[in-house]
Amino acid sequence: MLTRTWKDTQILVTCGITGFCPRCSIPRQRVGENTEPHPLRNLRAILEALRKVDEGASVFVRACKDVGIKPVFEPFWANLPYSNVFMSITPDLLHQLYQGILKHLKLWIIEAFGAHEIDACCRRLPPNHNIRIFVKGISTLSHVSGQEHDQISHFLLGLVADAPLPNGMSNVRLFRCLRGLLDFLFLAQYPVHSSSTLSLMSTSLENFHVNKQIFVDIGIRSNFRIPKIHFMNHYLESIELFGTLDNFNTEYTERLHIDLAKDAYRSTNRKDEYSQMTKWLERKEKVMRHNNHIQWLKNGQSPPLRLHLIPPGLNTTRILKMAKHPSAKSVKVPDLTHRYGAKFFRAALSRFIVQLESPGLSGRRLEDAVDRHFLGISSVAVYHRIKYLRNDLFTGEFGTADSIHVEPARTDKRGHTIPGRFDTALARINDSKGFDNIIQDMRIGQVRLVFTLSEKDAERLFCAVPVKERPNHLAYIEWFTKLGTRDPNHGLYKVSRCNVEGGRLASVVDIRKLIRSVHLFPQFGRVAPREWTSNTVLETCSSFFVNSDSDRHMYQLFSTSH
Repeated sequence: MLTRTWKDTQILVTCGITGFCPRCSIPRQRVGENTEPHPLRNLRAILEALRKVDEGASVFVRACKDVGIKPVFEPFWANLPYSNVFMSITPDLLHQLYQGILKHLKLWIIEAFGAHEIDACCRRLPPNHNIRIFVKGISTLSHVSGQEHDQISHFLLGLVADAPLPNGMSNVRLFRCLRGLLDFLFLAQYPVHSSSTLSLMSTSLENFHVNKQIFVDIGIRSNFRIPKIHFMNHYLESIELFGTLDNFNTEYTERLHIDLAKDAYRSTNRKDEYSQMTKWLERKEKVMRHNNHIQWLKNGQSPPLRLHLIPPGLNTTRILKMAKHPSAKSVKVPDLTHRYGAKFFRAALSRFIVQLESPGLSGRRLEDAVDRHFLGISSVAVYHRIKYLRNDLFTGEFGTADSIHVEPARTDKRGHTIPGRFDTALARINDSKGFDNIIQDMRIGQVRLVFTLSEKDAERLFCAVPVKERPNHLAYIEWFTKLGTRDPNHGLYKVSRCNVEGGRLASVVDIRKLIRSVHLFPQFGRVAPREWTSNTVLETCSSFFVNSDSDRHMYQLFSTSH
């Protein structure tokens, strides 16, 4: 089967010439240079050139060359009234940004810092619900899909955030270039735009162009005459004319191509496949409708309207969800220290209860009250995961948007040791409910334990607290330093472990204070320590960068903070 790339298709449709912009009249030598606007191709002049086909081959070819198109006899759009084929050429996030610009930039980054070191950093990233760990690195990947490039975009900056360039050259421009492109990429995916977001997109694109010369200076590129780089200049114009980019992103149609064409074809015997595919799809659709009807009868409500072409990220409502039953019903307090690392569990829980009963206590009075407090518990029920569900506004269904793992090391049936996993989370440290000032209102910590007290212990310890204010699930967290200021170049916050005498600074908090999981980039330095692993890096590394690019929710959360 003959297949064409996105760029080839646009050039073919517009009868354009490879290397030129299919939309505007920018000269070939200036493609990819900067954000200078150029007028749309002159449709009237092009139609006049196409009408010269009857004046002889040489006249026709020369006329088409003068207006920048190939000599094509009667293209399908030549007689379409009230239409402009050049204006209809719209941005495509999948093939332009993910499979185009990001693909190029990934290869340039790998060449600049070395494939061996980039892959070593990839293998040592800590796990997170929104981050895929490429255990073999990213330099040897072949036939990389758009989804894989999307996954790489969430951690590419963190791989080099602390790495110097060879020969002592400053890495400032490279960081600003990469930051500008990633900002443009994430902003372009917004399901709603305003004048402020379009201004941010324009600034991000300008930052990319101003700093991209670094790749020429270090010998990786000689020029940037790449049409996909130039086409980013048309994004804002297209958004203003036609709306957000999810209206014409081929990612959705390609996803449906898998369901409606590839899967259907695989179910046939490859002979007379069209009739078999049609029958397979018809039966599948009937099964889905029957299942919806059964669910409707069970729930006693109207079945939701199922739409397939739903842009991701429109759903903003998140619900914290805990399992009905604990992962371990009764864990002794000494085991909390040994297996979960909750070294100061008793003191932290006593402090939490005292502060809950007497919010006004502080300083020495608080310390004395904590010392006098009698805890009197021997075990707690432990949970190994916190889930955050997202309500789909179109279907009404819930899906897992985020999760926090709090699991100790264990041994499987074959006697192999499975490492523990204690995720980091963003926690609210005061009673504010908004997200206007993350610096003051939030703090990052590693969740070492999620637990509940028995009914008997809870009734005794919370007797002075009104029933409505009593917490149910609690978390033991080891804190990192407060968020300071963003790095002016790569835009990431830096945090470090908070150590106290005898261990790490820790507290017990209500899990309703936990906003979401957070992914951290280890501060690798020039060479990533080879003794670090993905499972141990949170324990062995002391300084990290906060990954504000892990997903759209995290990006918006940090980009809107003051």
